[in-house]
Amino acid sequence: MRFSLFAAAFATVSAAATLDWTAAYEKANASLAKLSQNDKINIVTGVGWNKGPCVGNTAAASSIRYPQLCLQDGPLGVRYASSVNAFVPGIQAAATWDRALMRERGQFMAEETKGCGIHVLLGPVAGPLGKNPAGGRNWEGFGADPYLQGIAMAETIEGMQSVGVQANAKHYILNEQELNRETMSSNVDDRTMHELYLWPFADAVHANVASVMCSYNKINGTWACENPYALNTLLKKELGFKGYVMTDWNAQHSTAPAATSGLDMTMPGSDFNGGSIYWGSKLTQAVSSGQVPQSRLDDMVRRILAAWYLLGQDSSYPAINLKANVQGNHKTNVRATARDGIVLLKNEGNILPLKKPAKLGLVGSAAVVNPQGMNSCTDQGCNTGALGMGWGSGTASYPYFSAPADAIRTRAQADGTQISLSSSDSTSSVGSAVNGADVAIVFITSDSGEGYITVENHAGDRNNLDPWHNGNDLVKAVAAANKNVIVVVHSVGPVILETILAQPNVKAIVWAGLPSQENGNALVDVLYGDTTPSGKLPYTIAKSANDYGTGVVRGNDDFKEGLYVDYRKFDRDGIEPRYEFGYGLSYTNFTYSGIFVDGRPTAGPAAGEIIPGGRADLWETIITVTVTVKNTGTVKGAEVAQLYLGFPEVAKAPPKQLRGFEKLTLEPGAEDIVAFELKRRDLSVWDTTKQEWVVPPGIFNFSVGASSRDIRQTGTLEAV
Repeated sequence: MRFSLFAAAFATVSAAATLDWTAAYEKANASLAKLSQNDKINIVTGVGWNKGPCVGNTAAASSIRYPQLCLQDGPLGVRYASSVNAFVPGIQAAATWDRALMRERGQFMAEETKGCGIHVLLGPVAGPLGKNPAGGRNWEGFGADPYLQGIAMAETIEGMQSVGVQANAKHYILNEQELNRETMSSNVDDRTMHELYLWPFADAVHANVASVMCSYNKINGTWACENPYALNTLLKKELGFKGYVMTDWNAQHSTAPAATSGLDMTMPGSDFNGGSIYWGSKLTQAVSSGQVPQSRLDDMVRRILAAWYLLGQDSSYPAINLKANVQGNHKTNVRATARDGIVLLKNEGNILPLKKPAKLGLVGSAAVVNPQGMNSCTDQGCNTGALGMGWGSGTASYPYFSAPADAIRTRAQADGTQISLSSSDSTSSVGSAVNGADVAIVFITSDSGEGYITVENHAGDRNNLDPWHNGNDLVKAVAAANKNVIVVVHSVGPVILETILAQPNVKAIVWAGLPSQENGNALVDVLYGDTTPSGKLPYTIAKSANDYGTGVVRGNDDFKEGLYVDYRKFDRDGIEPRYEFGYGLSYTNFTYSGIFVDGRPTAGPAAGEIIPGGRADLWETIITVTVTVKNTGTVKGAEVAQLYLGFPEVAKAPPKQLRGFEKLTLEPGAEDIVAFELKRRDLSVWDTTKQEWVVPPGIFNFSVGASSRDIRQTGTLEAV
């Protein structure tokens, strides 16, 4: 396993290294000289909403054979396409903690995107980070930790761009809720901005992401899409971003200020009624009058063209065709990520895996596909039947849908198991389904999405962290009628499980997340032990919603919690979570031994040249931590070894922060060495006075274990 880890690390480096911005800029400069002023304006201005084949379009420039650029949602596959796969949402990919699956997911999505002739796929998502557990779009991203988000962003982007599709890192930045997202200001301090919210975008830039999408909200009082500090100072100067910034759809508010603040492309070029056109002829006038320098317009065009050349899209790129059949065999990745993102929370008396029960009772509307049809709700804007993803623009149509009841029934027939089903959330119809069953499986959900759709009174953000459709009462009714209850949860994010855990007959909880089209098949893989569960939580499940210390706000958000989001807050305040960040059970057992911390970190600021991602020395490995992991159980399984770093006291940092993870598969009795390579940035904090990343002097604590609270090995090292 050790060699494959190093091979994967090498692959990461080489994939990014094959993209050459210098050569791309040379081509862009040569083409820039051939463009008319009108061509330049057209390249930076969308043609308007609903005026082209894609959700975003710009006009062609024939003098340089530049095409009508096609930009299309979204972060889990191609929206509005008729023969594509619906990949799992980001949060499910994150729950696998599997870099190879994350990268393959990005690659397969991009292969479908390219097959449809789309130039820019609008994903992946690092904003929202997920500071609010009820935030409507958290499920589109990769969990409530910037390190996990950053690794997943880089893997996804490099997978996508290896195929020749432009990736788009969004939503930049601090768009942490749906309520009032188009009017509110997110007000955050400098250190929190750098250490939490900007962190995964640095990974995206380091992975050579072609484009970044600025968000709807204001940042410290100024619109994100005309915020010179966010766009010019942080992104282009500090992070060395060489690509282009586009607006979120209709997130532009001005002509000249947006241009001079660092915006490079407006999307879709108008509002959703064809009005509010800020660029086009207005930008031409602003340049003519001197409000916007010609050099700024040229810089916008140069960045857009450079990204196009960087991905080789100037050479034999497919024509736009959203009806192309591009599915290939990509569903293998959907099944693998759906399965390996399942987190086993509770397994009392080893009730799982199932062992050919004589009778199974299945309960809940989420056991079956939506009776109106799997794609009957626009942009998946409903929670009817089995849940595979949240709702909004970040969705895709299902080509098929494997529902739990169907997949379980197929397996039951092979095993000779009798199945009884109540596909309703009514507590009164429970008895007939579960009486006499060896095991009862009850399905509950919690859904959320983008704010332009309201589902069952949830206007994007969730109103609470309870199961929908009276899920607690449904579980209570099943647990009153059967002694062996398994609860399967399909959810966009944390759900308070206290009522469910108070039922003594609830023997197991399977956190199945958002498994998209392979919902049932993935679940059966784990329920029956064909695969040992290996997912880990990418957020904390609390005992009470109040424990998170954050929530959706009605006015502006002052981010008063600072660095203390999710497990960082629970750790600082000594709050016992119900299931901690990084938690997940297995059907086998793993032991950890022999930690070794190797390196000689020197305290002080980073001082390297600026490369994509920031100062070059921030990206150099300065410490390697190794530990041996052994499978001491009786079945093959995969473990996610996690490394958490505690900073010297002088840093005034959270007690511990994720700074490494590796997933390894081991046969019973087998062991292997896991190596965590820590970069200078991993040991650095943002110094608001020096305005640099600084390694603080003192003792660093390295904790390696199976979750953020299940620490098995510790070591220390001093930075001097």
